[in-house]
Order: sequence, then C-alpha cells, then structure tokens
Amino acid sequence: MKNIVFDCERMKYRDTGIYHYCLNLGRHLQKITNPLSEQLTFYSPANAQGILKNSNKPVIQSSLHKFLMPDTGLYDIWHATYQNTDYIPKRNKRIKVIITIHDLNFMHDDKKSETKKKKYLRHLQDNIDRSSSIICISDFCKSDVLLYCNTAGKPLHVIHNGTNTLLQPTLKPHSYKPLKRFLFSIGVLTRKKNFHTLLPLLRNNDMELLIAGKCDDSDYLNFLLESAKDMGVEKKLHILGNISETEKSWYFENCYAFASTSISEGFCLPVTEAMSVGKPLFLSNQTALPEIGGKVAFYFSDFDGNNMQNIFLKGMHEYKTTNMYDAIKERGSSFCWDKAAKQYLDVYRSL
Repeated sequence: MKNIVFDCERMKYRDTGIYHYCLNLGRHLQKITNPLSEQLTFYSPANAQGILKNSNKPVIQSSLHKFLMPDTGLYDIWHATYQNTDYIPKRNKRIKVIITIHDLNFMHDDKKSETKKKKYLRHLQDNIDRSSSIICISDFCKSDVLLYCNTAGKPLHVIHNGTNTLLQPTLKPHSYKPLKRFLFSIGVLTRKKNFHTLLPLLRNNDMELLIAGKCDDSDYLNFLLESAKDMGVEKKLHILGNISETEKSWYFENCYAFASTSISEGFCLPVTEAMSVGKPLFLSNQTALPEIGGKVAFYFSDFDGNNMQNIFLKGMHEYKTTNMYDAIKERGSSFCWDKAAKQYLDVYRSL
C-alpha cells in the first residue's frame, strides 16, 4: 500500500487560484486512486474540513507545524502543492516529496526588492532540494524554474491545470447587472494584473468593463479609478470585488468578451473558464498566456491604447465572421482535471 499525503494547506485562502487547484485536483485524485494499492490523505486546515471528503482521516494543518511537522512515519509520498510552503517533512528522509511550482512571479515583480527576491528564491530552492520530483503547471513556469533554480537533474514534469466547472449562472439581488454589453476580467487587484491597460477599450463605444477579484493593493485600486476618470470612462468601469461562483458563472456566460492583460501568470485559470463557454479571448502576449490561449485567442503585443482598440475590433470581427465559438470550446476541453489527475498519479507511482 502506497500512502500519499495531498497538501491542501492553501485552501485556508478562499477565492484564490490555488484554492481551486487543490479542490479540483484533490477531488479528481480521489476518483482514480486504486484503493487496493494507494491511500490518499488530505493535509488540510480546519476550515476546509468537509469540502474534500475522504474515507481516510485527514491530517489537520496547524501553524505550529512550521516548527514541528506531525508524525509522517506512516506515509510514503508528500505532495507539496505550493512551492513556497513552510509545511514540508524535513526530518523524515524516507518520505518522498513532490513539489508543484505554479510560478516564479516574484522574479518579475519590479516592486519587490532584490533582497526579497533572493529570500523567496532561497526558500523555493530549499523546497526543491528536499523534493524527489518537480511539477510545473506550464512550460513557461518550467523555463523560469530552469533559469533561476538548480533542479540537480531531478525529474521535471509539466502538467497543465484543468478548467474549473462553472456553476449554474445566477446573480444575487445585490449583484451588479450590466445594462449594456461588457468586457469581463477577474483576478486579484494588484498592479501586476495590469487591469488599467484595458481602460482605453472603453473609449468611443457603448461597452462596460467589469473587474472581479479581491483587492490586495489599495494604491493600485485608486490608480485604476483615477485613470478611468482621466480618460472620461469612470462610469463604464465597475469594480465588483469578491464574487461567488454562481455570480462568476453569470459574468462569464453573459460577457461580450474576456480579457486579461496580466504581465505575471504561471497559467491563468480564468482563461480556460472563458474558453469553456466559448467567449472571445483578448490576452497579453506575456508569460504563460500565449501557451494557454493558443491560436484561439487574440493578443496585445503592447499596451498602446490605439493599438489595443484595433486588435479588439479586428478580433471581435474575426470571432463573429469565422465562428470561433466551437474552436475555443474545443481548446478549453483540453484543459481537463481528469487528465491532470492521471498525470499526477503517474508521477506518484513513478517514485
């Protein structure tokens, strides 16, 4: 019997990409592990108990485990699902560690000092040194790992995420419901998401921009609002904040197009969510976005407002005249949690 620990520690942060990564991958691994030869145990915080239901008793995560991990003597594999985790078995060298690396965004963040970058990189390198196998969620992420880290020849796999299943689209009584066509974007509200570059698309047309997601940078929020005011489009911009899964589904289902001009992405799950409903995709040509969007997305090669407007107008015309809906949905279906779970299980079984 191979005893596998699946680390869900980051599920204590709801409404984040890694929360849904753990939720979806964990559920799909449950479906395909062989109960005769494999036992899956979740290492999860108290607030996630009951979300990932399993016949095997979970290991309850505690902040004290940063200093002393729980007894890991019964386990053969520990899958660390967050690359900079502090919760990893260091003393028990018998247990094999697999680490998933989602991105090295901190290396591309101009606001982070060189001292902080070195600190994060050193911590990541320590976790890589402890691991027996490494998984990256995109080829772009893999290239960053090879550039900045020493993998010492360890197996390095690329396994794309699946796409989140959108729930029944429903707005709540207090939800904002646009009165006209709208461009939708979603992500944590920080400068690296680059939302302000979308504002020129609102000029000279009857379209709104809806941005959903937790605000992590009040200075950037103020900059975004001031920029909209300076352009005279402040009434067309709507900051939604955190939204529910059913609200998110409604905005995806009903948007005119989806856009992400982020300059810091290891994968970007919202792109595949938009694909699942066949929406036009307008993305920056940076980081992992071209890898995920492929040939069914339109790309901004720069953030000049006039150039972006031209690309948007031409893209919408092509989307409508060439019936791209089916091709977009087909590509979206290739990002599948069933397929990802099988690939992860293959890595577990290789150790």
